[in-house]
Amino acid sequence: MSKILVVSDSHGLTKELEALKERYRDGVDLMIHCGDSQLMADDKDMAGFVAVRGNCDFDSRYPMDRLEEIAGKKVYVTHGHKYSVKTSLMNLHYRASEVQADIVCFGHSHVLGAEMIAGVLFLNPGSIFLPRERREKTYVILDLVEGQIHLSVFELNGRKIPELSRNFV
Repeated sequence: MSKILVVSDSHGLTKELEALKERYRDGVDLMIHCGDSQLMADDKDMAGFVAVRGNCDFDSRYPMDRLEEIAGKKVYVTHGHKYSVKTSLMNLHYRASEVQADIVCFGHSHVLGAEMIAGVLFLNPGSIFLPRERREKTYVILDLVEGQIHLSVFELNGRKIPELSRNFV
């Protein structure tokens, strides 16, 4: 079993990222930041995160995308602005196919969402700074267990939102 913390669009927040790292210090195997941290890549608050460059990130040391492997799954991480995710997931779906991703984590729209498309989980954890279409500032924990993905949505304060949690096969 592996656990992944996924956060995006923190836009300069630091104590909130530190609080997440402290809360899950021993509880997750991978921490992903989907961009727009607006922090430098070597900022102590970004330490421990696998992070990508968003449209509001100006540190070119962040890669535009990353491919990570965990628990037999390929996780593709990008911010999403280069794939026009605010209008469609089609371009991102093509990229996911190219890299043979099982899970795609992205941000940019600040809109929490998860959907399975052709066997690939597309996940936007929302924003812990300025969420859209919901009032809760959200992040996600993925539990990878025996080929299944259990998705849990949390508010920034750590409260689980059970009605948004679900399983994907």
